Amino acid sequence: MKKKQAVSPHFAVCMKNTGYPSSLELHKIYRVIPDEDAAEDGDIRVVDESGEDYLYPAKWFAELKLPQEVQKSLLHVA
Repeated sequence: MKKKQAVSPHFAVCMKNTGYPSSLELHKIYRVIPDEDAAEDGDIRVVDESGEDYLYPAKWFAELKLPQEVQKSLLHVA
């Protein structure tokens, strides 16, 4: 049986939000949910302003490599 590898959190910054200004804020960092099927179609799954994860065109985002302290801060829910 193949063990599922733990995936560290991924983040991306929004560079375009055409048609979704209330769901995506320009220049904001969003959490990325891994989705291989979406990636094959040129999409990215992010947790948007609704608090839910949705698919958007991957070209609207730039993925980021963040220090662990920053990731912890972004994942912290008050």
